[in-house]
Amino acid sequence: MDRTDNRIDLNLFRVLDAIYSHGGVSAAARVLHLTQPAVTHALQRLRDQLGDPLFVRQGNRLLPTEKVRTMMPAVQLHLKGLHASTHAQPRFDPAQLDLQFTVGFRDILESIALPALLARIERDAPQLRVVSRRVAADEVERELAAGSVDLVVDRPLRAGSRISRRHLLDESLVVVMRADHPFASQLRRNDYMGAQHVAVSPLGEANALDTLLGQDGMFRQVRLVCQHYFSACQIAAGTHLLLTVPRSYALHLATLLPITVQPLPIKLKAFPILAYWHESKDADRAHVWFRQWVIEAITAAIAPAQRRR
Repeated sequence: MDRTDNRIDLNLFRVLDAIYSHGGVSAAARVLHLTQPAVTHALQRLRDQLGDPLFVRQGNRLLPTEKVRTMMPAVQLHLKGLHASTHAQPRFDPAQLDLQFTVGFRDILESIALPALLARIERDAPQLRVVSRRVAADEVERELAAGSVDLVVDRPLRAGSRISRRHLLDESLVVVMRADHPFASQLRRNDYMGAQHVAVSPLGEANALDTLLGQDGMFRQVRLVCQHYFSACQIAAGTHLLLTVPRSYALHLATLLPITVQPLPIKLKAFPILAYWHESKDADRAHVWFRQWVIEAITAAIAPAQRRR
């Protein structure tokens, strides 16, 4: 018997869509800014009213039943229509934002972008909170879909069609060394390959540059591996070790530490930097405002360094 009730709370269909789109109750709760028990309760209410389990568990995911698969195109169409009909919202005012955004940054971009970003937030959105943390490359798509991170800025990553992206700029590598290093005035390829190096690898995995050089039969002498570029640069400033680092960060640190910067004497293509976010945030006005200021903070910090090449 079909127990569909014309008095069904329309908010329950928002819960249904969130679980369907994000694959679980926990992820739906984060996206909807609800507690997990509240989403579970809403799902049970809808199950009772529609007379169908709606989802069945398979591993860590909830898979939709045939009834849900059949009805979801119409449900999503109507939800989009309702959203569009209420889209004429009051003027957007960042000063009223009482939210927290989580950004996936590498430590280099964090130190370059956050000071300028925070200055803007303090001026225009004083109630806004920001969390910066590292997101593993193979977890980016899952975390964006789950809503546990709002924006990721990184090198090219594998991500599905529901992940929006924007190319920000291209970055190149340079070599940092102490100011009175024997190679401070000129660094040749043989000098570079014969020197000892400090490398950076947060998890101790193979450094991307060494992997790339190894493909051409070239191998550096890596004396020390650090977790963070700043500590590696401090070490380079006080030892004979060389550090290979993105140019914008090297020029930034050259204002803080007694180092000199030389071009990398090996021809490598510049690598792109991209911003990633879930498509569900494409038109979210708070997210649009925030990600635009993250992007502008990064490009404003890196572009001047590129012009000084």
